[in-house]
Amino acid sequence: MSSRATNWDSVASSPGWLAFGLLLRPLQLGLAFPSALYLAALTVFLFRPPDLDFYRADRIALGVLVFFVALRSLALRERIPFVAGLSLPLLGLVILAVLRALREPFDAQTWSLVASKFVVPFVLLHVAMLLFRGASARRHFELFVILALAYLVFTAVAFLADARTLIFPRFILDESLGIHADRARGPFLQAVANGLSLNILGILAIVLAQKHRKVVLLLWLMLPLAVLATMTRAVWISFAVSTIALGFRLGVPRLRRACLGVALAGLVMGLAIGLTDDSLANTLRDRTAERGPVEARMAVYDAAWGMFQERPLTGWTAGGMYSELARRMQGYQLRSFYVHNTYLSLLIEFGIPGLVLYGILFFNLFRLGRTGAAADESPPISALRKAWPILLSVYLFNAFFVDMAYQFVIGLMFTVAGMLCSSEEAPS
Repeated sequence: MSSRATNWDSVASSPGWLAFGLLLRPLQLGLAFPSALYLAALTVFLFRPPDLDFYRADRIALGVLVFFVALRSLALRERIPFVAGLSLPLLGLVILAVLRALREPFDAQTWSLVASKFVVPFVLLHVAMLLFRGASARRHFELFVILALAYLVFTAVAFLADARTLIFPRFILDESLGIHADRARGPFLQAVANGLSLNILGILAIVLAQKHRKVVLLLWLMLPLAVLATMTRAVWISFAVSTIALGFRLGVPRLRRACLGVALAGLVMGLAIGLTDDSLANTLRDRTAERGPVEARMAVYDAAWGMFQERPLTGWTAGGMYSELARRMQGYQLRSFYVHNTYLSLLIEFGIPGLVLYGILFFNLFRLGRTGAAADESPPISALRKAWPILLSVYLFNAFFVDMAYQFVIGLMFTVAGMLCSSEEAPS
């Protein structure tokens, strides 16, 4: 018996077995900490905007995540989560998007948008339902929210203060990429997406933070400046309204006063800067009174509506959609022709069936905000459920001004939806 043990010890200590063990170490860590892999994938999404071709890092991150989660689920014999009201309309949108992409020769950009807008939310919703059932995984998500918010706030304030050397990564300052290079657009290369992310992360930080309240308070004091730096009126409006609504919705008197104070502080900051006579004040006044972008946007909407009326049920092909939109906008000198409206974009891409599926999806998402879903829910999840309708309203309002192709923003929303669904299935 001892000789056999000695033989196994010698085999286990051999270089070959040690090397094999080192190769299996990442597999062990991935199976042990799947929530860390999930948050790593969200981090990759944050730094992979639609305009940046970064070696398909986002697809690799999503594939690695799905592989480890599938392996873990097989080992634990977990059933694949399915919520009919969410899974079916999302699956329908994925099928419509794939069929539309297959109508033309392969185009990497088209398939990238299909993945960002439809495949990523479908996958993340179901993976989040599997991974964020326990308090430990939710604490990891809470820390991620605080770190992401801190980064976006710092980047926006640095842009507002013209401290360009502090902005990282450097592609944010590249004027040849994306749009809104004169505003705080963050790694999204688009000011509305950046402001929307600041708004959503700010609400999540307030709702979820249990151990880092001082850090969250400091970030919230800086948040009005960061939102102001986006120089986007829709972002300003949604931030002010959602902040006030959050204070009343959660029903905590101290938080209500804090939210009202933050909204008021943002207004005072804007007025104080606007009354000065420096370049920032001039930019703010020009941006507030600017009519050109509004007129161009309305012209795009008019052209897009005309395209929808021509094909109300089938939609346009991926290649023909943008070329036709550019043809109808010949009088405007724009770098690129996008609809800049999620709902109109759905109508042009898939016709009425696409918008109907989207409406069903968000109707059922709103239902996750029903309080009292589980009597023994943890306080953070209960507060998150109360704040959920506000988060969705912020998302849907800003969707009027941007085509939601930003997988970090979409992934963040469907991660929270998955947490709420998993809490209903297995409260903790």
